[in-house]
Amino acid sequence: MDAHRSFSRTEFWAPHPRDVEGGNPREPLTTIYDGAAGVIWALDHLARQGIADRSIDFVPIFGDLGARNLAEVEPKGHGVEGLLIGRSGILLLRYGLAPDRATADAIAASVAANAGHPSQEMLWGSPGTMHVALTMHERTGEARWAELFRADADALLRTFVPAEEGACRLWTQDLWGRTQQMIGAGHGFAGNACALIRGRELLSSQTWAQCADDIVETTRATALREGSLANWPPMLERTPHKLLVQWCHGAPGIVTSLSRLPDARLDDLLAAGGELTWAAGPLTKGAGLCHGTAGNGYAFLKLFKRTNDRRWLDRARAFAMHAIAQSDTMANEYNQRRRSLWTGDAGVACYVASCLTGDDALPNLDAETTAPRT
Repeated sequence: MDAHRSFSRTEFWAPHPRDVEGGNPREPLTTIYDGAAGVIWALDHLARQGIADRSIDFVPIFGDLGARNLAEVEPKGHGVEGLLIGRSGILLLRYGLAPDRATADAIAASVAANAGHPSQEMLWGSPGTMHVALTMHERTGEARWAELFRADADALLRTFVPAEEGACRLWTQDLWGRTQQMIGAGHGFAGNACALIRGRELLSSQTWAQCADDIVETTRATALREGSLANWPPMLERTPHKLLVQWCHGAPGIVTSLSRLPDARLDDLLAAGGELTWAAGPLTKGAGLCHGTAGNGYAFLKLFKRTNDRRWLDRARAFAMHAIAQSDTMANEYNQRRRSLWTGDAGVACYVASCLTGDDALPNLDAETTAPRT
């Protein structure tokens, strides 16, 4: 496997030109999102399914990986604890490879430190670290993880308030020096709702009932319908100036984030989002998860799991074949694989594996059926 052959214990993996964007092209990236931690996550995930081997022991590099992650993330000024960007995701990965009490305590401290993060979105903020707490609760059953999740959920729901426009509720994101009300999975409503849906059994019945009603209402109010198709704008605007069809913004992310909501009121709308994703076709941006063909394809896997309708699995597999071809084309163009989870080939590999089994678990954001209980 390319990822094993190209790994360096001192430099990890060479960053892809499309991932550095003005940064140091020689400095390795570290995050779960587009760096070394994400590749290690994918290799471990695939090894648990018997698809990849375990020829490399990654545990000894985590001290260096954590230090480099801090140096990479801290100058951005958005905090250092986020699931896909910062410390909590790397610590969670370390715990999954070699569980120990000290790492678990460090994870708890990281989740607590991220409470109240002003971004109120999944990549940097508390919705992401809520997933960390849920994963630890699923693995250990310890009460402290449920308590951390509930504390963040209560705080998040207090800021789920009536939108500036429209008959719905939204969160306000404070990120990149501006505030806005975003709707998608990467930085807005759908990503936050995903964390609440995953942890719904840890909420009181009254809290969850109101939360579910509000999620349904907001999903309906923000949808743009045209016949059998539906899409959602990146943010709430009177006249949306730009529509996207990808995981981070648009119908695919809405479907993947909300598909596990056990509420038939969204059946038709989620199917319409899937139809829009199919009609739009594979993305020209690339093959990855965040804004690529594989991420869009997960919407079909989610709908297959929700409906048991075989056409969604067939569509997911068609997208998988296209994503493989896109990855190979890019590798030939740059003479280098894009070794990252959410932007590159590691995510594509996870998606292809999911298509083989019909599994709909999105990396980092769903309970892993192959993860060990510790």
